[in-house]
Amino acid sequence: MSYLAVKHVHVAAVALSFALFFIRGVWMMQESPLLTRRWVKILPHVNDTVLLVAGLSAAFMIRQYPFLDDWLTAKVFGLIAYIILGTLGLKRAKTKPARIGFWVAALGAFGYIVAVAFARNPLPWTAA
Repeated sequence: MSYLAVKHVHVAAVALSFALFFIRGVWMMQESPLLTRRWVKILPHVNDTVLLVAGLSAAFMIRQYPFLDDWLTAKVFGLIAYIILGTLGLKRAKTKPARIGFWVAALGAFGYIVAVAFARNPLPWTAA
């Protein structure tokens, strides 16, 4: 598979991941029974696996690697923050206001990861 094809798969998986996370957060705030649907519990994990595999494949294809290239290292740490904040936001925080706060923070982490990807800079707001 070509780099361009892998990149397109990665970007599509990013968009779907955001959409799924966003709607699950909205459903969490509404206390919707849709959150208990089987596909809602499985699809995000399948998509995130595709996202990760495509991202790592693209990184190897362009010969830039996490922990060697600063922007990819920033994406890894952003991903770790996103996962922790997202888990707290959708499941683990004890109160709804806390879950909403963690969900919003996870959306911020997601935005940071995307900004780093576009800028290829760990400080995307400083990139020209």
